[in-house]
Amino acid sequence: MAVRATGSETDVPLSDRDFLRIAELVHTLAGIVLAEAKRPLVQSRLIKRLRVLHLPDFAAYANFISDPGNTSERLELISAVTTNVTSFFREQHHFETLTKIALPPLMAKAQAGARVRIWSAGCSSGEEPYSIAASLLSVSPDVQRYDVRILATDIDRTMIERTRRGVYPRDVALGMAPELARRLFAESKPGEPLHVSEKVKRLVTCNALNLQDSWPMKGPFDVIFCRNVVIYFDKPTQERLWQRFSDLLAPEGFLMIGHSERITGAALSEFRTEGMTTYRRR
Repeated sequence: MAVRATGSETDVPLSDRDFLRIAELVHTLAGIVLAEAKRPLVQSRLIKRLRVLHLPDFAAYANFISDPGNTSERLELISAVTTNVTSFFREQHHFETLTKIALPPLMAKAQAGARVRIWSAGCSSGEEPYSIAASLLSVSPDVQRYDVRILATDIDRTMIERTRRGVYPRDVALGMAPELARRLFAESKPGEPLHVSEKVKRLVTCNALNLQDSWPMKGPFDVIFCRNVVIYFDKPTQERLWQRFSDLLAPEGFLMIGHSERITGAALSEFRTEGMTTYRRR
């Protein structure tokens, strides 16, 4: 069966075979599972790539991305099929745990000369790592005097560039406590977009990273945020990732995961719960 989108601009069917080929490549490249229910989304997003590449149909597109030499288009494919839903201080309970439980002893260590490292894995367009940075500044306004850094990574290079820019529409601050907004953003004129302040940006290093690949960083990390990312992988991939996060966490380190996610597999025995979707390395 082929799914046909409505409208003259998107009237290109996506056959079972072509969808399967695309889904298998996405799984191979990124570990992401594209279930049948995702087919309309895949079709609507990739139709734009057909237009850009001047390809007649999805069969031609599947042939094109099957060539390992077309690296840039493979990156465009992953960017197109990944979902980037995020906001500042999303899942507030994690940030309460961060500021009240995790950061005070970590900052005491930093002030004594130790390093502190936090990883935002699957950072999307940057709201999460910058929320972490603002939380750090709320606990320790002089945090930049110490060896404290946040690593922000995402498979989507477009998202990494957005994170580096740190520019957001004004409505992202709606409902945000005024003191948080002042800590996060530089002063701006009414109607202008919001720019993350340089003080916040200096705490964050951004890099593209496919979680399926080898990880160049050696750790250990004191806190890892990986929220609403692992849910898109199959179970074996999930269990491998939980174990890899565990291996990279310092003893007593924190792992914050998404509201629909749970640690499974051998790594589960290496954690204890510290609150809602919050785990701590034994």
